[in-house]
Amino acid sequence: MNLHINLENILFLDIETVPENQNWNEVSANTQKLFEQKTAYQRHQETTVEEFYERAGIWAEFGKIVCISVGYFTADKTEKQLRIKSFYGDDEKVLLEEFKELLDTHFNKKEQVLCAHNGKEFDFPYIARRMIVHQIELPKKLNLFGKKPWEIPHLDTMELWKFGDYKHYSSLKLLTSILGIPSPKDDINGSEVAAVYYEEKNLERIVLYCEKDTVAIAQLVLRFNNESLLKDHQIVKA
Repeated sequence: MNLHINLENILFLDIETVPENQNWNEVSANTQKLFEQKTAYQRHQETTVEEFYERAGIWAEFGKIVCISVGYFTADKTEKQLRIKSFYGDDEKVLLEEFKELLDTHFNKKEQVLCAHNGKEFDFPYIARRMIVHQIELPKKLNLFGKKPWEIPHLDTMELWKFGDYKHYSSLKLLTSILGIPSPKDDINGSEVAAVYYEEKNLERIVLYCEKDTVAIAQLVLRFNNESLLKDHQIVKA
């Protein structure tokens, strides 16, 4: 496929999220009840609400973002480079404000778009919802009110792979495997992020995992365009 878009106008991104509290007993009684109601359709009878809380990070109402990694292409005289930058920390509001500043100052042009894997269902709305929780004004790239579908500045590599088949789901791990892209899942996976954050207290490990996913998303777009994959020396920290 040909996306008919300048690669330098794409901001690739991935987020990592965890439950807002480490332990169920730290959650207020009212929020516990709301979480129970929210997840009733997903829980099996043998799984208690408390046990299910370890998955709370997938909902913006009960989780928080601990890392946003972004990547963008730059071109020198000989070859393209993918520059990687991460916003991370225990203070979610601060990292969201830093990410917003990036969008407002460097990715605010009409032709520029955001790109993630399953971003339209997860990353983009999650970031927007958490910004609203923290009373942060939404950047234009995340404020979709009143926009027509073709005016929304978002690319989704999972949606591109669907080719109109809306019942089809393909994970980033699956696509990188079948398309010959180095796997980003060589250390931890999404289900382990909360334990790494709260128990190991190893945020740097989560950041590295998030950055690998961001690189993999950029590599997917290159493959979709039948372009050569990036070599290690072409991936640099911003």
